[in-house]
Amino acid sequence: MSPRTHESEITLARAVETTRTGDIWIFRGQSGPDRAIQTLTNSPVNHVGMAVVLEDLPPLMWHAELGHSLQDMWTGRFQRGVQLHDLRDAVLVWGAKYGQRAWLRQLAEPVTPEQEDAVLRTIARLDGTPFPSTAKLTARWFGGRVPRLRRGGGDRAAPGIESAYCAEVVGVTYESMGLIDGARKPNWYDPGRFWSGDRLPLADGVELGAEIAVRLGE
Repeated sequence: MSPRTHESEITLARAVETTRTGDIWIFRGQSGPDRAIQTLTNSPVNHVGMAVVLEDLPPLMWHAELGHSLQDMWTGRFQRGVQLHDLRDAVLVWGAKYGQRAWLRQLAEPVTPEQEDAVLRTIARLDGTPFPSTAKLTARWFGGRVPRLRRGGGDRAAPGIESAYCAEVVGVTYESMGLIDGARKPNWYDPGRFWSGDRLPLADGVELGAEIAVRLGE
């Protein structure tokens, strides 16, 4: 197992080598929509994904986006919405095509086999879920500013989600893994919740490190 890095900046190759399941990848762009998301969420970031690294598979990125330029590794299709991508390819697309800077936040401890199973069940449940329209996305973000706890046990990633944006995907996956303290409405999550300047309600004993800048050039 590769050790956790304590560097403040690393290459993409090093980040791909080091990342493990549950690590957070966050992105910041300068386009109009990117800045709107940053303003709405009061944070410097506008996109979030989660690393999935299992057995002999290449590191993967679990997230949601409007684009469909990369093959979904779960279905084999090129699709919009909730997707599982080759992680390196996804970061390069977000960096080169979308002009986004990337950071990695690492879990202090590796996840358990049971948590990996929860990730796979969540992927099976949510992969291919459509990305919401701009109007629905905005309305849901505003609606999520007043957090309300959802009740339930076991895997808590809501099976009835009809559409999902990036932070909802990561949030409900973290809940299913037991990394989040309590269960919340999916729209409580936004990209800024996963930035270290915010206070993500991690479960006891769970710790996310500070942002590590990822340099695309080798």
